[in-house]
Amino acid sequence: MLQHIIPATGLLFTLENILWINIGVFIGSVFAAIPGLSVILCVILFLPVTYSMSAIPGMMFLLGIYCAGGYGGSVSAILINTPGTPHAAATMLDGHPLSEQGRTKAALKIALYASTFGGVFSALMLLFLGPQVAKIAAQLGTAEYFMVCVFGLTIIAGVSGKSMIKGLISACLGLLISCVGSDPMTSYDRFTFGISRLYLGLDLAICLIGLFALVEIMAKAERRLDRLNLDATQIKDDGVITKAEYKRMARPVLLSSIIGVLVGIIPGTGASEASWFSYNTAKNMSKHPEEFGHGSVEGVAAAESANNAVTGATLIPLLTLGIPGDGTVAIMLSALMINGLNPGLSLFTTQGDIMYAIMLGLILVNIFMCLQGKFLTTLFAKVVSIPQEILTPIIVIFCFAGAYSVNGNYFDVGVALIFGILSWVLRKLELPPVPILLGLVLGSMTETNFRRALLISNGNPGIFFSSVYCIIFLVLIVAAVGTIVRGKMKERKANPQKED
Repeated sequence: MLQHIIPATGLLFTLENILWINIGVFIGSVFAAIPGLSVILCVILFLPVTYSMSAIPGMMFLLGIYCAGGYGGSVSAILINTPGTPHAAATMLDGHPLSEQGRTKAALKIALYASTFGGVFSALMLLFLGPQVAKIAAQLGTAEYFMVCVFGLTIIAGVSGKSMIKGLISACLGLLISCVGSDPMTSYDRFTFGISRLYLGLDLAICLIGLFALVEIMAKAERRLDRLNLDATQIKDDGVITKAEYKRMARPVLLSSIIGVLVGIIPGTGASEASWFSYNTAKNMSKHPEEFGHGSVEGVAAAESANNAVTGATLIPLLTLGIPGDGTVAIMLSALMINGLNPGLSLFTTQGDIMYAIMLGLILVNIFMCLQGKFLTTLFAKVVSIPQEILTPIIVIFCFAGAYSVNGNYFDVGVALIFGILSWVLRKLELPPVPILLGLVLGSMTETNFRRALLISNGNPGIFFSSVYCIIFLVLIVAAVGTIVRGKMKERKANPQKED
């Protein structure tokens, strides 16, 4: 580790990286503070910007958006009782009541400090656990990697929403789309329909602009959104947090950070699960549980430290195994691959300095998030009340500009439009889009390793049961499927009338 730390700091501490970190943090905070604009939407819109950058500044920019998005959602949750992001819903339970008590600045400061602690804690876990997991990943062959990919596909269960069947349909659609282009083993055309531009497949960034960004614009056009009027006088308090309150927050913040890391490492979970689990745990362990839901500082601190502790943990399976911990991190995979960095296997040995620079950079991202939050919170708060009729055209321009900038042609703009229409139809059918994303990300990797393993073994399927790692991942897959089935059975018993 030490032989990589010193060169990594030299790569990280440059004016370019510091600038892109701060731009990313600012953009992420603003986007997440506006209800209806998710972090994943923000990352998709700005992903094409990173295609002209080298690996470190590109990842620093995206990580700035990702981490700041975890904090930014708390701004609107505290101010107007509307979470800017789904995982800020737990923060809303105590953040807004605290604001109504005339302690708006205090609530925002608690959210900021707890988010920073959780983020730094997860970054340190990534720094120490990532290389250890990478050592194991370096020992995996094609058969083991196929089992890893299959295990990664069990993420679909965690992002399928209410219906598992609809989630599986969406995932199969994503896997089908990932087959477009040349066959990875034989180079024969597949589903190109004679269109030469499809020979290299569909660019992930372009597909995501349609699947997640354009469809949001269509959804907004279908309904009339009321303006969110912010009373600026509610953020004029002194923001004082007493020593007794800091002492009360210490235990839930530390415990929630640990929970956030453990949840983030498991593919398919996310910040929402971590924040709710941590909130309930903090309530059960608190000496003042009656305050929860009525402005408890412990509740705000627990929820915010947990959802930001997820950020670094989700990068552990991504950087070491190539398995994204959640949908937002899956998008970052393309930013790595465009620079020739294929996660997993020997990445930490061949590109160790870059990997350590990215991991150390995550600590820096959280520090700058704290600084910006401390001095720009009032500005972030005012962003909450931007009218939709101004915001929507700006997002549309970003969508089309981003689609065009990837390869500099209008064909990609058409592809983004097609995917936008497809996503709108899927939304009408209540088919979730995130499984499609996971199918797109994992499809090619799964197919390539499966076919390569069979080629090595002359078609003998026993190769998938030939090593200890294969057996371990098989057990994990069975355990994951068993947990999913048991959970669904409990849901059915609790709701007999519910149809999947």
